Amino acid sequence: MIKSGSEKSNATEIDVEAIRRRKRLLEALKKSVSFVFLSIGAVTMVAPFLWMLVTSLKEPGQVFSYQRAWIADWVPTSFVWKNYVKAWQVVPFARFYLNSIFVAVLTTAGQVFTSSMAGYAFARLKFPGRDKLFFGYLMTLMIPGAVTMIPNFILLRWLGWIDSYKALILPGIFTAYGTFMLRQFFMTLPRDLEDAAKIDGCSYFGIFWRIILPLSKPALATLTTFTFMGTWMNFMWPLVVVNSQEKFTLPVGLSYFQSMHHTDWTVLMAGSVMMLAPILIVFIFNQRYFVEGIKLTGIKG
Repeated sequence: MIKSGSEKSNATEIDVEAIRRRKRLLEALKKSVSFVFLSIGAVTMVAPFLWMLVTSLKEPGQVFSYQRAWIADWVPTSFVWKNYVKAWQVVPFARFYLNSIFVAVLTTAGQVFTSSMAGYAFARLKFPGRDKLFFGYLMTLMIPGAVTMIPNFILLRWLGWIDSYKALILPGIFTAYGTFMLRQFFMTLPRDLEDAAKIDGCSYFGIFWRIILPLSKPALATLTTFTFMGTWMNFMWPLVVVNSQEKFTLPVGLSYFQSMHHTDWTVLMAGSVMMLAPILIVFIFNQRYFVEGIKLTGIKG
């Protein structure tokens, strides 16, 4: 039996509509699966921070209490705010806090300044051996920090800087990672503005200060966030180069709440919560530039 033209047209429309429904169903299924996996990842990431916050508000005997055989007591029976006061009283917490702020701010400012100048030189200036020098600079990224820790310590001891703020700050203000990141970003900026500035008689430093840096806020914010977080949370290097308590940073100072036979978990978690506050402030302040910098850094052309 031969179908008429209208019947063929109706059959084609039905097939197209069925295909569209299947595509919509597959897209909805993909989104649902992605949402489930992202939710699991989000819960996995947030759970330790939530446990830290809840533990900081518990009595010492409630830290590892259980309501049932496998479910931890996440909700404290009473909110013990005195744990935060105790953290400031048991150890010189204020001193540790000021030391961390001082070291993190100066290290971050120095690293952003040196990395931006080196990145500008490698991206915009032409001089003999530039590419080879940059390649050698990148090779230092392959060296683990544990390998350079002892040579750096010996050098600082020779200079007489052990147990000083100079030992905490100066080794951290030079980084190949920051230089590489900013150099890649600077290479994406158009050269027309530079050429116009050169015609107007602007110097290389004037171009760097008045044109390159204002256009590089996303990359600078990204490096600032990474550097501040890394310096603020650094434990090993301050532990190695500082001996006196008045120069301890927060990560080292928090170890005072732990001993060989006992750990004051509630006070330790209260101190940890207060330690995270500056990191959250820096991230929230730089969030818009940080996200934009992550998207743009390393993309050329």
